[in-house]
Amino acid sequence: MANLVDSREERTFDVIVIGSGISGGWAAKEFGEKGLKTLVLERGRNVVHNKDYPTTTMMPWEFEHKNELTAEIKEANPVISKCYAFREDAMHFFVKDADHPYVQEKPFDWIRGYQVGGKSLMWARQTQRWSNYDFEGPARDGFAVDWPIRYNDLAPWYSYVEKFAGISGNKDGLAELPDGEFLPPHELTCVEKHFSEKVAAEYNKSRHVIIGRAAHITEPQQIHLDQGRGKCQNRNLCQRGCPFGGYFSSNSSTIPWALKTGNVTLMTDSVVHSVLYDEKKGKASGVKVIDAKTKEETDYYARVIFVNAAALNTNLVLLNSISSRFPNGLGNDNGVLGKYAAFHNYRARISGEYDGFKEFTTDGSRPNGGYIPRFRNVFKQETDFLRGYAAGFYSGRSSNTDSNGIGASLKDQLLKPTLGNWHVSSHIMGETIPKETNYVALDKEKKDEWGIPLLKISIDYDDNDEKMTKDYLEQMTEMFTKAGFTNLQTNDSKQAPGLDIHEMGGARMGNDPKTSILNKWNQVHACKNVFVTDGACMTSTSTQNPSLTYMALTARAADYAAKQMKAGEL
Repeated sequence: MANLVDSREERTFDVIVIGSGISGGWAAKEFGEKGLKTLVLERGRNVVHNKDYPTTTMMPWEFEHKNELTAEIKEANPVISKCYAFREDAMHFFVKDADHPYVQEKPFDWIRGYQVGGKSLMWARQTQRWSNYDFEGPARDGFAVDWPIRYNDLAPWYSYVEKFAGISGNKDGLAELPDGEFLPPHELTCVEKHFSEKVAAEYNKSRHVIIGRAAHITEPQQIHLDQGRGKCQNRNLCQRGCPFGGYFSSNSSTIPWALKTGNVTLMTDSVVHSVLYDEKKGKASGVKVIDAKTKEETDYYARVIFVNAAALNTNLVLLNSISSRFPNGLGNDNGVLGKYAAFHNYRARISGEYDGFKEFTTDGSRPNGGYIPRFRNVFKQETDFLRGYAAGFYSGRSSNTDSNGIGASLKDQLLKPTLGNWHVSSHIMGETIPKETNYVALDKEKKDEWGIPLLKISIDYDDNDEKMTKDYLEQMTEMFTKAGFTNLQTNDSKQAPGLDIHEMGGARMGNDPKTSILNKWNQVHACKNVFVTDGACMTSTSTQNPSLTYMALTARAADYAAKQMKAGEL
């Protein structure tokens, strides 16, 4: 953290942004560009694009354990070691289990990245827009409160962030998955094209298999070159940090852009304790910060505060922001803060083989794959469960090596691998239903090393998720069979919530202050100069990957806040 400053004036800004991940980075960029003096608080260390990517150009043989985890690391990290990207090449970007403990009232695998850029360094980069069917879902199905916005409110902001971030994709013309401002798409493999054609024909074009929409620069535009970013090299080493800036992260894009304005101050090792509330003025006045290393406390002040600490930590900060006016947490007059948390169900998978296209193989790699947009309960309720699921779809050819024999014959065989059948696989991404019984709260006794209460997490699956999982496995088995795939194997991992890394809710948006925390501009109903635009604000989860929506909501809310400040309303 920067040296403590005695003068309150020097600790006063127009805006304070808590967190530097995907949404916090966008808030910093927007306010910096608008000429507002902005303080960005990051609880973790500084990670500078390129400079702090220690493994990004390492070769496989340069890793001491061949990029695997040792038994000692797994034993010390039973939660984080479950994450697919927590390997020798990227584990320095993840929070180790002992670094920031939490209370699991029910099993929950909380995956976190405490550094500048947050999880934007390691995310899977899938970026789909929501449709009106998603925003209207709660009102139609009655499973949550009504969203205070619709697709048309966010559409121009989707376009705005897509152009800057760089999103590859194909214009597919699907009502349930609106097209965006796309760079050229990645290509489906021959087997993926075959599957797409068979699915369209067998289901009368009511189901679709498309190339994923991903935050990768396939053809740099001037705005990307101005950021110092270049074309994606299809290395598939994204979790290490990309030296080309080929995929979007706060580190390669929004944070350096924000700092370049000269209006943004970035403070690292700054653990936010709480948002300060001025009882006399009836609004938030600033933020209490604890130095991660020295444990010294300092207050910083601002007219507007954006809380972007990532969904569950944002809930923690708000719940810990106690005052006479808000004894149960900032803005929590209705008692719903921390409740109605939701996530994405990633439990179900299916795999198989295809005995065809033997004349083709794949050349190189691709940081993307096929995507199956939601087709259940989109236009009408047709199943015994609410909402639906999207799915990923992948294919490739594996090589077979004959390891029989000894001596010269064995060596000769090892040097001549043969290609096997094409293998295919898919995984579910199901929408879970926000429920009051799925919540996070402050533990009443246990505290972390900074004196902040530990977060208690009580989130679980329900009968709707079980029905949805069963339906996915049945439908995908049918679709795989119709496409001629064989040797099908289905699996329900029964993994705990959290490993999807798509936790949402707790400080949801809504029209009614009695049932929601935020209004249509992401403002806290009862404290108008505090905004929340990360996953905590989500009223429901849809089936799409959420990060693009966080970006669009942040840019929209920042624009509104800046205009309100200029008008003297904030």
